[in-house]
Amino acid sequence: MKVKINGQELEAREGETILELCLRHDIPIPHLCYHPAFGGQGACRMCLVELKEPGRVNNRLVASCTYPIHSSVEVTTESERVHRLRRNIVMLLARRASQNPWMKELVEQYGAPSLPPVQTEPADCILCGLCNHACEKMGKTAIWSMFRGIEKRIATPYDEAADECMGCAACAQICPTQAIKVEEDAATRTIWNKKFELVACRRCGKNFATREQIEYMRESSGYEVDELCDHCRKLTLAQNVRHYSR
Repeated sequence: MKVKINGQELEAREGETILELCLRHDIPIPHLCYHPAFGGQGACRMCLVELKEPGRVNNRLVASCTYPIHSSVEVTTESERVHRLRRNIVMLLARRASQNPWMKELVEQYGAPSLPPVQTEPADCILCGLCNHACEKMGKTAIWSMFRGIEKRIATPYDEAADECMGCAACAQICPTQAIKVEEDAATRTIWNKKFELVACRRCGKNFATREQIEYMRESSGYEVDELCDHCRKLTLAQNVRHYSR
């Protein structure tokens, strides 16, 4: 299916969203709540684009991360209208993370005016929702959104150590503003008010996962999990492939 993006004609794949098409062709569209592993949420609205559809007189704004391409549309990713709305979004998000380096770059990029900051927990959280999706993707629901308005935040139940949390830190790794803090020493990891014992890779000796994470992988897969870090697992797999291909 032929689609025009900023006047350039591109071929869209079946079921592909506007954002996915643009990313595939290196057309920049800002996005805060989208991740390839989860798809689009349409929550942050930073990926808004201007859309012209067949049979419609006026252009409309759509979230490119959730809009599936089903007809030969025309898309403008950087109009004055789009830029103005993105600037307003950045202005509001910067209230929650005014001192965050990543947000400061966005404020400068869009020329967003400053507003009095709002105290948030965790600090720097912009409520993109990626951490929630990461936790769900790992098969857990240890954290979720609580309250509403400026009181809305991501937390564990009653801000206490959650039984569901296995300390994998996927939520912290995917957070764009590093709002979720992880503390590690030689043998333990602390996250969301809970301390975990770390497991060392049997090949290189580097701590790579929590004991609870390993146990969960064994239970969910039904197989014995070899205690190898990602790097050593890939090396072992490559060596086995070479061995059996001889």
